[in-house]
Amino acid sequence: MAKTLKLIFLNGKNKKTSVTLGDAVDNLTAEQVCGAMATIAQANVFEKDGVKNYVTPQSASYIERTVSDIFNDGDANQAESADKQD
Repeated sequence: MAKTLKLIFLNGKNKKTSVTLGDAVDNLTAEQVCGAMATIAQANVFEKDGVKNYVTPQSASYIERTVSDIFNDGDANQAESADKQD
């Protein structure tokens, strides 16, 4: 199961903006994540169209995504291609 960490901040116009990080470390504490988000905010290096992004940390969440294939013709085509190469 793929797990990501979604960090939500307010930007310079008090609108929500987020960063989603793939392959997140499991079991981070609130203190660890708050500290990392504070570091991002204090770095003050992200801006778009003159508006500062990631100004005020708001929340963080783990997101787990499960993909259940119903069918996947791509796998069959790859197998056929491999057979033809032999």
